[in-house]
Amino acid sequence: MIALSNTTLKQLPPQVLTPAYDRQKTTPGIAHLAVGNFHRAHQAMYVDRVLARPGQQDWAIVGVGLRDNARETRRAAIMAEQDGLYTLTEFAPDNTHTIRVLGAITEYVQAAKDRAAAIKRLADPAIKIVSLTITEGGYYVDASGKFMLDDPAIAADLKRDVPETAFGLVTEALRLRRDSGVGPFTVMTCDNLRDNGTVARTAFCSFAEARDPALGAWIKENVTFPSTMVDRITPSVSEADITRLDDMSGIADQMPLFAEDFTQWVIEDKFCAGRPELEAVGVEFTDDVGPYEQVKLRMLNASHSMLALPGVLMNYDTVPHAMADDGLVTLLEQFLANDASPLITPPKGVSLSEYARQVLHRFRNPAVGDQLLRIASDSASKLPVFWTDTVKGVLKGGKDHRRVAFGVACFLEYLRGETESHKTYKISEPGLPDAARELALKDDLAAGLTMPVFSGWGLDQYPAFVEDVTKLRSSIRTQGARQTLKQLGL
Repeated sequence: MIALSNTTLKQLPPQVLTPAYDRQKTTPGIAHLAVGNFHRAHQAMYVDRVLARPGQQDWAIVGVGLRDNARETRRAAIMAEQDGLYTLTEFAPDNTHTIRVLGAITEYVQAAKDRAAAIKRLADPAIKIVSLTITEGGYYVDASGKFMLDDPAIAADLKRDVPETAFGLVTEALRLRRDSGVGPFTVMTCDNLRDNGTVARTAFCSFAEARDPALGAWIKENVTFPSTMVDRITPSVSEADITRLDDMSGIADQMPLFAEDFTQWVIEDKFCAGRPELEAVGVEFTDDVGPYEQVKLRMLNASHSMLALPGVLMNYDTVPHAMADDGLVTLLEQFLANDASPLITPPKGVSLSEYARQVLHRFRNPAVGDQLLRIASDSASKLPVFWTDTVKGVLKGGKDHRRVAFGVACFLEYLRGETESHKTYKISEPGLPDAARELALKDDLAAGLTMPVFSGWGLDQYPAFVEDVTKLRSSIRTQGARQTLKQLGL
């Protein structure tokens, strides 16, 4: 197999698509914080396309790793060894595929090794956009929309001379830019949050104001925070996947990716320092991302969770495996048609019934096989974003609440870490304090509904819903999620 680097690009197998531009002639205009698989398969793919267009060579990406751990150190080492190159294999539902090498990330900085150097890199006048994927729970904004200044991680960072969080790095970089007269950059979140631009603005401006009120005021006045909607199913990559993908490509890539062939990116056109011509490579720009975001979060993401939580309890491993279960498919079909869709105002020209059909079609893609545990992880941060509006609408309208009650019951039972066959699994809930999780483990099966996850749902007004959730939890414990779903009679 051929090792991947700038010097081997022209030696790669003919079936592998390579960057259609000279990487040596590009310079970074975008810095991306937290370079995970999704960013590499989504935003970096679009930027790779745009770099091939005339006059767009100043929009390459400098990746910034935030975490201080062995995994991040390894990622930085591989990035250096492979010159930021990696393969992306895109699988269609019919199992056809395309393999391409992406070259948009031309530089990589491990911030934990030198925070001051990372801040200085962000302050470079060439950087016009700082984008980020720090997960839904990474913004420290509570259910009331306030930034949690008293959170230990934030409180500690505010006291540091050289901060360590994403908020601290960006704030200090903007301070340097203000003081040197360079001007601001755009801060663009690419995380799955309702009105994510406003959430990002709240988080970054609140941090900056707490650190330096004058700087906070300058950021509020000069920095733009466009909202975005991002969509592409990108599974985590196991060692077996690396072997499989490298065998397919003929390339010894240490960090290959695979994803579905579907991809979408909608952005509010609000950039204070310019932007690349992304509209020429498939990105949709709009004055209002809200309707697109509403459809995606409350249909695709919500359905992902509605499938993953009971799927894990039923001993399924991947999305396609769970989609072979007729009961789960019926649950999703009815959730989309009867619970989610009636409460959504879609963008002009978007058919919700067709979108629902496409969601289920994407979930069935056998080549993608996204892991249910990955989707179920961090549900305490995801469910308030994906389910709140639908559940509140269903309850307020006095509608059939069986499906959403079953979903909530499955989430609370998932927190026990045991399938219906008593197989244990590892729970990853970084946004859920231990004290809150303990509520889900109590013998009082209604106690879990008092967790912060359900803040703002007004469940005290709907005793019948609370009673049904507790009955479903009891049934799941005694009969299993599979039998409980059958007895719902959907």
